[in-house]
Amino acid sequence: MKLVTFRNGGPPRVGVVVDDQVVDVHEADPSLPAEMTALLAAGPPALAAVRRAADTARRRLPLAGVKLAAPVLRPPKFFGVGLNYADHVRETGAKTPEIPIIFNKQSTCVTGPHDPIHLPRASQVLDYEGELAFVIGRRCRHVPRDRAREVIAGYTVCNDVSVRDWQMRVPTMTMGKSFDTHGPLGPWLVTADELDDPHSLRLRTWVSGDLRQDSNTKELIFDCFALVEHLTTAFTLEPGDVVTTGTPSGVGIASKPPRLLSAGDVVRIEIEGIGRIENPVIPEPTDTGLI
Repeated sequence: MKLVTFRNGGPPRVGVVVDDQVVDVHEADPSLPAEMTALLAAGPPALAAVRRAADTARRRLPLAGVKLAAPVLRPPKFFGVGLNYADHVRETGAKTPEIPIIFNKQSTCVTGPHDPIHLPRASQVLDYEGELAFVIGRRCRHVPRDRAREVIAGYTVCNDVSVRDWQMRVPTMTMGKSFDTHGPLGPWLVTADELDDPHSLRLRTWVSGDLRQDSNTKELIFDCFALVEHLTTAFTLEPGDVVTTGTPSGVGIASKPPRLLSAGDVVRIEIEGIGRIENPVIPEPTDTGLI
């Protein structure tokens, strides 16, 4: 299934995509949650009910007529992974990590699959990172690699937008990875049963029509299942948590000279079997101050 969070002239709702239409899950079955994290937390019975709703719903909305938001609007936790593609390690000249390099992206950076990315007032060193992300579907701890598939609800596309000068100032990288609007997700959550192998998917990134990244998730050093095992060694993962798995070669900062993002650029990221997101870059608006 393709699960979406969408707006249709009102508050956000959870839907399921059927061909070129969307079924409002809660409208079709009022027993189902209208918010993605709550739906995932309700477990397999709820997802089975979503499938039934998709088959029997009396009303469907045109997909082109609704506004897609990030599948998970405010993840409980949002993790990134540094230097996790072999081809990206080669282009940077860095040493291959022996354990995953984990950092936090603040959940307030999340934005929708077609929403603007802000070129911040604080920096002009703005970069793209096309990435495969996965979303947790079960509360879990100490998950062995061979059972990690059981706790992943599904997969989505992420742009781990990075403010490179802020990223490099401190080892944690959090500030440079967490500016508002710098976590586009979408266009939907493809449930895990729809992807036979998440580790053999072509991933491409274009900037204003110029192909910058063209790789495959088989280049992952630590794959999705290894990351689940690693993270749950330390702490509990919960429904709605997002892990974006790292970017392949072709990032702007590694080009010679660097090819960074400017206002007016459009970043498109496409992953085979999932879909694509496309976000314009705009100057940070002047109204993003005290609220």
